[in-house]
Amino acid sequence: MKTGLFAGTFDPFTIGHASVVRRALLLFDRVVVGVGVNDAKHPEASAQQRVEAIRKLYADDDRVEVVAYSGLTVDLARECGAAFIVKGVRSVRDYENEREQADVNRRLSGIDTVLLLAEPGLESVSSTTVRSLRSFGRDVTEFLP
Repeated sequence: MKTGLFAGTFDPFTIGHASVVRRALLLFDRVVVGVGVNDAKHPEASAQQRVEAIRKLYADDDRVEVVAYSGLTVDLARECGAAFIVKGVRSVRDYENEREQADVNRRLSGIDTVLLLAEPGLESVSSTTVRSLRSFGRDVTEFLP
């Protein structure tokens, strides 16, 4: 079974993230969504809340597994048997960051990264934007699955 790992903070999980999962399922038999716990970040929702929200979205799809993790993404990839790490790319800036991280991950583990370009219209969707809009009392439902 070919497995891809899609890891991130997902605070919150957006329609852009859902797009990556949907398209990753066209490439892989199974997608593990790794919800990162990072002491350097201070998410609005707890890891458990984020995991539960994403699990609810994919409750009817046994090809998607959602787990919380801390530490290196490549270590989680090994643990879950992922042959590839999947990342979404919205911009040149994202590409540069992800390319550098992909190089490090490959050196550490031999695990390659698959970059999926944002679908048209989703390039500006980010968790940061959603949190910012929400802080100003704006309705963010159009950005959430």
